[in-house]
Amino acid sequence: MQKNDSINEEKIQLDIGGMSCASCAANIERRLKKTEGIIDTSVVFPLERANVTYDSRKIQRTEIEKIIQELGFEIKGETSEGRRLSETLTLTIKGMHCTACAANIEKNLSKLEGVEKAEVSFPAEKLTLTFNPLILEREKIEKTILALGFEVLAQEPLFETEGESKEDLELRSRKRVLFIVMGITVILQVLMLGKMWNLIHIPGHNFIMLAAAVPIVFWAGLPTHKGAINSLRHGSANMDVLISMGTLAAFSWGIASFFLPGTVSFMGLSAMIMAFHLLGRYLETIARSKTTSAIRKLLELGARTARLIVDGEERQVPVEALKEGDLLLVKPGEKVPVDAVVVEGFSSVDESMVTGESMPVDRTVGDEVIGATINKNGILKIKANKVGKDTFLAQIIKAVEEAQASKAPIQVLADRFTAYFVPVVVTIATLTFITWFSIGGLSGIERALFASIAVLVISCPCALGLATPTAIMVGTGMGAENGVLIKDAESLQTMKEINTIVFDKTGTLTRGEPSMTDVVSFGEEEEELLRLAASVESGSEHPIGQALVRGARDRGIKIEHVEQFQAVPGMGIKAWTVGRQVLLGNPKLLSSAGIELDEQIKEEVYRLENEGKTVVYLAVDGMLAGILAVADTLKEDARWAVQYLRDKGLETVMLTGDNQRTASAIGEQVGINRVLSEVLPDEKEAEIRRLQEEGRKVAMVGDGINDAPALAQADVGIAIGTGTDIAIEASDVTLIRGDLSSVVTALNLSRSTFNIIRQNLFWAFGYNILAIPIAASGRLSPVIAAIAMALSSISVLLNSLRLKRQRIVEEQKEEKYHLN
Repeated sequence: MQKNDSINEEKIQLDIGGMSCASCAANIERRLKKTEGIIDTSVVFPLERANVTYDSRKIQRTEIEKIIQELGFEIKGETSEGRRLSETLTLTIKGMHCTACAANIEKNLSKLEGVEKAEVSFPAEKLTLTFNPLILEREKIEKTILALGFEVLAQEPLFETEGESKEDLELRSRKRVLFIVMGITVILQVLMLGKMWNLIHIPGHNFIMLAAAVPIVFWAGLPTHKGAINSLRHGSANMDVLISMGTLAAFSWGIASFFLPGTVSFMGLSAMIMAFHLLGRYLETIARSKTTSAIRKLLELGARTARLIVDGEERQVPVEALKEGDLLLVKPGEKVPVDAVVVEGFSSVDESMVTGESMPVDRTVGDEVIGATINKNGILKIKANKVGKDTFLAQIIKAVEEAQASKAPIQVLADRFTAYFVPVVVTIATLTFITWFSIGGLSGIERALFASIAVLVISCPCALGLATPTAIMVGTGMGAENGVLIKDAESLQTMKEINTIVFDKTGTLTRGEPSMTDVVSFGEEEEELLRLAASVESGSEHPIGQALVRGARDRGIKIEHVEQFQAVPGMGIKAWTVGRQVLLGNPKLLSSAGIELDEQIKEEVYRLENEGKTVVYLAVDGMLAGILAVADTLKEDARWAVQYLRDKGLETVMLTGDNQRTASAIGEQVGINRVLSEVLPDEKEAEIRRLQEEGRKVAMVGDGINDAPALAQADVGIAIGTGTDIAIEASDVTLIRGDLSSVVTALNLSRSTFNIIRQNLFWAFGYNILAIPIAASGRLSPVIAAIAMALSSISVLLNSLRLKRQRIVEEQKEEKYHLN
């Protein structure tokens, strides 16, 4: 480290890619500290970030970046030259048959130079790839995937179009094939049982079995064999390898039985294994499609067409054709096509898809309207300000898709197990064959084949691979349907471990908009007091002044003209209105005018302040006429939500900049015992850190903008807002409806989702641990094994879908938690 009295000190923060452990960070630190001009440096491996202080007279930022790059690491994000070195791409991939396919794609893409991170979700059929576009082109990414034997779909339209989706067409195609396959399988089953029980004697029985098995094994099963070949060709093994090996082994022995008199033909067995595998795959596809139903519901919300106004004429155009600044017409009963501003007209708009409120809200000139909301009764002319992927609905869809494609930390163990699963199973099947063959010799070869094939087809890596992502997909989808957006699977997992929830006061526990609560008169009529106070505050931008003006207007009180207006800094206002001199402010303003407060007035003020209210004094013509109280009122569900969380064993904390008396009063109203008062905005982060140092897992609930540092410091940052006034990327969890009951929903969602995941993993591991030894014992028919394998995956999917029936939105019981 170098320090000098005459230096030009500058600080930079660099995001570094390619570090694999803490020693990489230490290596970068050592190298930089040896460089002339570097004053100090700190490299944080978990954050993949370097903070460097340097003397710009001796070394430039470009040189620092070059040193790090020469060590074999990457500078992510913006470099000093302004080039974007990190880009995220999302692609839809078809042709994956199990989680091993997804792992294979991840492995091969990760080998490409320029790839920072590759995540493939098998249930969602999505690839999320972070890469350097200066090193790697999209064309090469797609070619790599195609070379692996998978299909990359072109960019899909933002919202669903009319007609059948690709998933529907695929299911229909599979259903046709399956109908033929199962028809032949029934015939095979009848022939096999008839021969076994000596009920049916047909000449050329084995040739009939061969003729029936060939189309099932080699026509219907062709995609499975292709998947197995592709997997092996690229140095990995998936579920298709096990099924392909099992069916081909049984089919081969069936062929051999033509030349080995007295042996049992496995020809029908091979066909039934493939048939039940295809049936399981079809049912799995149906169940898997239900896990993404939330995305489809969101897509269906969007309008398909819009009434575009061009040169005064109305044209019907697709929503995709709209651009920012277009003038649009929305008639009663129609959906608002995009986010826009009303330029003409008045109507009520149903915004329940955003706010959860069933009552329509009035919208007129200057008001914003949100795409996919429903115009109820008036005609609106609107000007588009956000179109396509920039609309609020599109942002929600993107957030849900990214969350569903992410991986939870709990999935790491399952992924690691799955990576070695197929080779281990093949090894066990081989040892099973060798063991039975060594026991029975040539006469035991049928038993050896029977057992080893059963081992191959009963093993199910898919159940392990589906256990976590399917539950995550259902959970994040349910969250979106209930106004809770989860950033990623890790945030959902961390949420269940939270034991302390910190609430910012203003705009979180309270409405964020002060309102007048009390008018206390000392002689004047209350209406006259409010008329005078509101009149002198009519031009004010101060929240308290605006609250008084709203209070007067709500009561139908006329606002009068004001003369000789004078703002007194730190005290209040002096003005004349309707021929009377008015002073409105704090005790200092009254004292400067020689007006004293008696004990009765002080007691009234003390009472109001103890209720968490701000008091304003009003003097008229040199005499104290009354006091007015203003308070930022609690949200309707604040007390219920806080009490519910406390009942669940969580500690609740309130952060506020208010004085101790006011803060304690609000804390008491809402039911929060631990109140941190007089906390400045830039001190909130330190308070969160202090709680974490006590060993707590902390969630912070704030507005996502003013509380950004505290939200980032918390284990889970929860941003709360209403509609488009909140940035979805601002936090780990986003509550778009602005109510505190959504915090309860997020907590319940996390806990319910991970209960399902634990059940899934227990079943998936337990199934394979028990099933493989039973199959190896030779006591299990390969057909039963194939059925069991299919059912194991389906059971995991159905258990994940069970999450949809669980109650995550609690009913507010007002009789228990009375709301003031």
